[in-house]
Amino acid sequence: MAHGVPTLETRDWKFKKRVQTVGHFIREPTRYYLEEFFKQAPLANGDISVASNLDFEVLGSNMTSTLSTFSTTVAGITLTTAGGDNDSGYVCPHLDTKQTSWTSTLWGTENQVIWEAAIKTDTAVLTTLLWAGLKLTQDPTVATDDNQAYFRYSTDDSDTNWEIVSSIGGVATTTDSGVAVTGATVYLFRIEIDEDRKAHFYIDDVLVYSTTALTNDVDLIPYIGVQALTGAARSILIGYEKISRFIYE
Repeated sequence: MAHGVPTLETRDWKFKKRVQTVGHFIREPTRYYLEEFFKQAPLANGDISVASNLDFEVLGSNMTSTLSTFSTTVAGITLTTAGGDNDSGYVCPHLDTKQTSWTSTLWGTENQVIWEAAIKTDTAVLTTLLWAGLKLTQDPTVATDDNQAYFRYSTDDSDTNWEIVSSIGGVATTTDSGVAVTGATVYLFRIEIDEDRKAHFYIDDVLVYSTTALTNDVDLIPYIGVQALTGAARSILIGYEKISRFIYE
């Protein structure tokens, strides 16, 4: 328990003997789990083939398949922007019908969703916008999605720490997490939506913020992205994404 907020381990005490915890990704028999360690690189939608990632794709301003690569220094993939001002790259589940359960399964605010990701920042975090979490669209602009829960960092906003962004019925809240964003650093993100639809944000397993109840029955999509805020390429390294929810309503 952190800062008085119960974890799923305590909330699901009646399943205690059947729960298996791998790191902090809880295995419980009434939940549905997906994990993506990017064994194949996600490519642009038009380049989908058996040689590419069949669950995830990359999009963004001037983003191409060649800018999504396997990292040569750490496990996972690297997304790099094309080199121009406001060029961007983000990874998300394929949005094609029947392509992947990452999309066909609905990650509703009422389903007690848990989302996790491991990212590593670029060597330079100047003139950079980074975002990761659960949204309605890929747009990292705070005001775009009426309902969302994600981590964000933007040097255009003079951020020095990760910001926690939550929107509930069109009312957006941005909160300083107190966790500094530095170059070439690994961050472990986790968002837990509990049975009361409150979203709890963790960075490196430390609770940094909790919301009031999210809007009921809103289906969110996981996105991770990077945008260059000047004419220089910027990148983000992604080690994994994980998500789970209760199987039934």
